[in-house]
Amino acid sequence: MSILDTLSNLVQQTGFANLTWGNYVMIAVALVFLYLAIAKDYEPLLLVPIAFGMLLVNIYPDIMLNPADSSNGTGGLLYYFYTLDKWSILPSLIFMGVGALTDFGPLIANPISFLMGAAAQLGIYVAYFLAILMGFNGKSAAAISIIGGADGPTSIFLATKLGQTSLLGPIAVAAYSYMSLVPIIQPPVMKLFTSEKDRKIRMSQLRPVSKLEKILFPIVITIVVCMILPTTAPLVGMLMLGNLFRESGVVKQLTETASNALMYIVVILLGTSVGATTSASAFLNVNTLKIVVLGLVAFIFGTAGGVWLGQLLKKVTHGKINPLIGSAGVSAVPMAARVSQKVGAEADPTNFLLMNAMGPNVAGVIGTAVAAGTLMAIYGI
Repeated sequence: MSILDTLSNLVQQTGFANLTWGNYVMIAVALVFLYLAIAKDYEPLLLVPIAFGMLLVNIYPDIMLNPADSSNGTGGLLYYFYTLDKWSILPSLIFMGVGALTDFGPLIANPISFLMGAAAQLGIYVAYFLAILMGFNGKSAAAISIIGGADGPTSIFLATKLGQTSLLGPIAVAAYSYMSLVPIIQPPVMKLFTSEKDRKIRMSQLRPVSKLEKILFPIVITIVVCMILPTTAPLVGMLMLGNLFRESGVVKQLTETASNALMYIVVILLGTSVGATTSASAFLNVNTLKIVVLGLVAFIFGTAGGVWLGQLLKKVTHGKINPLIGSAGVSAVPMAARVSQKVGAEADPTNFLLMNAMGPNVAGVIGTAVAAGTLMAIYGI
């Protein structure tokens, strides 16, 4: 073989010779996501691995190669990460980590928060019916609609359970992107449906919650929710197991592992594998655009639904509830609660809503899992 042939073969193996215009578009999108994560600090723990997975798969598509399509029976590295997503392992482990990190005290202290968490799921059902009107079948519509819960792991979990793996990339990226953009998307909606007087409402300090209540809560919720919707057990069960680690006080090593080392390992695996589902051939199509639009609609209606119920509860309680905290009923913990605090503080810098907002925020995590279980039950999964 001549030197020219060797050089020609090398050139043909480079990405420059094999990438399509679509790959370059997705590489550009990945770079934008990296910029938002690193320069703007938009959920970097999620967005950095997602964006880098997107970058890798569009430079080297075989990194997601299915072993069945391989000449030597060996799959690509990120294919095996992605398999853990399809088996619902990584989303469930994420929920365990969230449970270990989260104090359910504000929800226990103010059970009315459950109602706001449920109301914030409005976006899921609005998007579900809109997706059907836009031509998606029932299962696809259900998988897309869960984006409105602002919960990436649940979006992945439901899409795989409903067999919508072809839509998993756009759904997961939309869900995680909107989670990252909570500080941008939510405030205009919150301000639209509240007056400045509403936003200045001060809420009373939450009552102290006993250790016994905190221990019993995850056990009772697991029994009640999983008995009604057994399909939610992988998510709700792991969420409550992680919280029981935290509140029992007898397994500090497990709490530390679930909330730190294991959590971060899972985020790396899940983030890069989700990003790697966004190859140009799978992502650049009309359905992806529809999913992005539907996800935004779902997120807006979810935020609005929580605020609307907050307005109703404000009237019922004669002004004791600030409707802003209803927006935290979407499942983005704890960012949505922080946004409620921030918008309230803009109206009155001495008004502290964070702990009150954490109640609906935690309720939203449970509510999104329940919504996913309901959609699975509808389709007999």
